[in-house]
Formats: sequence, structure tokens, C-alpha cells
Amino acid sequence: MQLLDIQNILQENSKDLTDEFKRLFHGRGGLYEGFKHLTVDSIDTILSVALYFEEESEAELIKMLQDFVQGSRYTTLIVQRRYLQGSPSEVIIGELSDSVFVVENGMKIKLNLLSNRNSGYFPDMKNGREFVRENAKNRRVLNLFSYTCAFSVAAKFGGANSVVNIDMSKSALSSGKTNHSINNLDPRGVSFLPYNILKSFSNIKKKAPYDLIIIDPPTFQRGSFEATKDYQKIISRLEQIASEDAIVLACLNAPELDSTFIINMIEELAPSFKFIKRLENVAEFASAEEERSLKNLVFQRVL
Repeated sequence: MQLLDIQNILQENSKDLTDEFKRLFHGRGGLYEGFKHLTVDSIDTILSVALYFEEESEAELIKMLQDFVQGSRYTTLIVQRRYLQGSPSEVIIGELSDSVFVVENGMKIKLNLLSNRNSGYFPDMKNGREFVRENAKNRRVLNLFSYTCAFSVAAKFGGANSVVNIDMSKSALSSGKTNHSINNLDPRGVSFLPYNILKSFSNIKKKAPYDLIIIDPPTFQRGSFEATKDYQKIISRLEQIASEDAIVLACLNAPELDSTFIINMIEELAPSFKFIKRLENVAEFASAEEERSLKNLVFQRVL
């Protein structure tokens, strides 16, 4: 694949865009030979590019992207070099305002595109948030590893009675409060608790039972969570905090772990929950190896 092919894909995928987020090019899925290091996102009038490792053709790639932007609807081009220490971002064309947000199914999520880590929004989780929105009505929701609380916003849009957001990061929870505010959501019934989930089960249990439980942990975060050894600590306690017909959305984004890692664990440690389905991933995030991509698994309690 050549740079001209990438440009043609960008032009085709940027037709008829709205202000909603769209991934224009997903090299990370391994479907485009020679470009596994590249993703390109459309965020209204911003073209946001991430480079995951260095290539000799990087200067040519940046020049092609600049040429593409000049003849498009975009006014800003930002490039993040994830392969450098601190993952620095650079504004190549235009400028960024202090209040940038992404739009997804009418919901707004605040972004920090100059962050040296994540922007505050995980676009591949769109179908998971849509599922929560469709199943939250009149439910008491527990959002574990809530990060910037996008699932909570979706739950409130879907008519949830209450949402408990739990994350170790106070700054992420602060962004979560902002995300509720910019969507004009009633804050009553929404909690933002800065707990270490693995050490705060007694506090989590106080607000139980929950009707919809979302488990969306990092794959690996030193000192706080490792999927291979810590996921089971949460699963083993599910039945103690879940209502009689509770739904669980268990998420896993570890390429080396397949769906059976979670399915077998729940069958053993929380047997009253039955596996219902794996949610389809967003088409824009297609992968050459589906089991190595994001896994959103739905379980229903049956007593």
C-alpha cells in the first residue's frame, strides 16, 4: 500500500461527514500492509492523527496529510507520536481551542488532544456505550473503571435511575463531571467516587444491588490492575452486588486474551450469570484477527 492509497481512503471516508466522530483510517487492525502504526480520526473540523511507531516515510506521510487537509473541510491537523516518551502531540495546521469535544450519537465528550496519554475518549467503545444507553432505563448502574464517565453519560441519556462511577483517578472523575455538565444532565443520582476498586468492595456494596454493571478495566496498569490476575477478583463478587435480573457488560481489550477468558471465569465464579452475546465492534475498527480486538461481552443473571 502506498501513500496515495491512504489519501484515497481518507477522501472516500470523509464524504458526507457530520460533526460526529469518525475513524477515517484504522491501520492498527492490521488490514493495511505497512501502515499498522497509523490511525486517522475526524473530529468535526479537526483531523487527529496517531503514529504508534516511527517509519522512514513519516515526513512524506505528514506532507500528504497536510495536502489532504488543505483541500478538505478540516481547519486543524494534529499529530500524536505515541512512540516517543510522553507521547507528545503537535498541532501541524490551525489551532486548538480550550473546549474541544467529540460528538457520539448526540452525546458530547470533552477531549484533551494535547494530553501525553489518552484524549479522554475511547472511540472503539461506541457500540458498548450504545448498548448501555439502550438498556439503562430505570436501572441502577455501576460503572467500574469509569475513567471520564462516558458510559455514565450514555446511561443517563438512556434514562438510568442512578449511576455510580468509580475510578482511582480524581482528574478523570472531574472530567466525568464536566461531561455530564456539557450534556445538561441532571447530576442528581450520579456519584463520582475515587476508589481503588479492588480495595473498596465494602463501599461499593453499600449502594448495591445494581441492575446494570459495567466492567471496563485497563488491560494493564502497574500497581492498580492486571487483567490476568485481577479480573477474577471482580467477577467473584458480582453475585453479591447484582440484582436478580442484572445485566453485566464485561469489557476486555487485551490482544493476548480471547473471549473465553471472561466467559469461563464468569461460569466458574459467578454461575448465576449466563453469557448472552458479544457485541459487534464498530465497523471502522475492523481487525484482521477479531479475537485480538476489543471484546464487549454481555451476561444476564438468571435465578
